[in-house]
Amino acid sequence: MQARSSRLSVLQRHLVSVPTSAQVATGGHPTHFQYTLDNDLLSGEQRHFYEENGFLVVKNLVSAEDIERFRMEFERLCKKEVTIPGLMIMRDVAIAKSEYVPDQKAITKVQDFQEAPELFRYCSLPQIIKYVECFTGPNIMAMHTMLINKPPDAGKKTSRHPMHQDLHYFPFRPAERIACAWTAMERIDRSNGCLVVLPGTHKGTLEQHDYPEWEAGVNKMYHGVRTYDPNIPRVHLSMEKGDTVFFHPLLIHGSGMNKTAGFRKAISCHYASSDCNYIDVKGTSQENVEKEVAELALRRYGVDSEFALKDAWMIRGRLVQGERTNL
Repeated sequence: MQARSSRLSVLQRHLVSVPTSAQVATGGHPTHFQYTLDNDLLSGEQRHFYEENGFLVVKNLVSAEDIERFRMEFERLCKKEVTIPGLMIMRDVAIAKSEYVPDQKAITKVQDFQEAPELFRYCSLPQIIKYVECFTGPNIMAMHTMLINKPPDAGKKTSRHPMHQDLHYFPFRPAERIACAWTAMERIDRSNGCLVVLPGTHKGTLEQHDYPEWEAGVNKMYHGVRTYDPNIPRVHLSMEKGDTVFFHPLLIHGSGMNKTAGFRKAISCHYASSDCNYIDVKGTSQENVEKEVAELALRRYGVDSEFALKDAWMIRGRLVQGERTNL
């Protein structure tokens, strides 16, 4: 534990002090690349960093102009000036249990915005896609889209997101050909609930996830790693507006409370190679997700209980580069 703590301390110093994304991973460099593909974009240091730690921060990747356009479109959605098919609007459990709050203060997240042209434009930004290709290869599908509007915590700690692995929600493999791009829409740090990561956990396996037993409740579908130990040292990713972190779907991560008076915004997309294959999650640790998604599909669309997890992703996915082969 002491060695791990020391290693994370070094990581934290690099994340704070290095002004570019070329951050040197601690320990020996891998001789075999498992999580990145041969490319002319990533420096050797960047590639080794991702291989060792499962994430990579690229500074100032998305312009302030683009971010403002995404912000304005989000506000239009909140005001119901535009309706998007398939869009899912989510509210914090503390807000849902209180008196309705108008405008964007009632909405903590919009996801599945693949039918919203202005927001989906984020998913095909050339500067994003060229990095994604380093992890997925040339045939790229945008699979899951979110704009997160983390609210000021109401004193119930419900604005937290439990530590989890994104692969828990995905019925496609291999994990090495999946990556998330997550862009800060303003300065994000520990005060307003930045991302928290456990470097190197992408090298492990998919853990069992459940709803954490939080006193004030947990937001819908916010599952967490059952065996997560909060005493394990972790790294907080402070980011400026436009900074983007790319990370592996097995990386254990989450976010803390928003202790400020404002809403913390970020936009993200999970990508996968279209060469990936769907899997049957029955009999696996992901069965609880499939059951919850099936119940949601029944309530919203009247779809029967035979609805499989992969069905939800087959209708979400959109090709953004190359050919659609399997997904």
